[in-house]
Amino acid sequence: MRAFTATIVLLITLATGPLSAGETPAPEGAEVYFIAPEDGATVSNPVRIVFGLRGMGVAPAGIAKEKTGHHHLLVNTPMLSGEDLDYAIPADDNHLHFGGGQTEASIDLAPGTHTLQLLVGDQNHIPHDPPIHSDALTITVE
Repeated sequence: MRAFTATIVLLITLATGPLSAGETPAPEGAEVYFIAPEDGATVSNPVRIVFGLRGMGVAPAGIAKEKTGHHHLLVNTPMLSGEDLDYAIPADDNHLHFGGGQTEASIDLAPGTHTLQLLVGDQNHIPHDPPIHSDALTITVE
């Protein structure tokens, strides 16, 4: 019986998995933006970044709740596009995940000029459709 149940669960997962990629609808009018720092700011480490979100709520990764998502910070990398928007946002030095539902962070960046951009992901770290992202901003770290 356990093998049968496991097989059914596996088949359902395989059958529905591809359907969920990039299909979480974005709430109409939702937008993500930076409260801090401001575009063009000169800052020092640790860099305090405050995320703003309008038209939807914040929920931790793994929590399926309508009209919510969580923040991802893109550092020195272009916005995802094309088919990349159908899959989970990468987790690496250029794509920082705030899956705990954080609305601010302090990060260390090497001295110099950096670009930052926010992208909201659903419970599975997949961008909404259409994607909810901020404008990119540039900061200089002293």
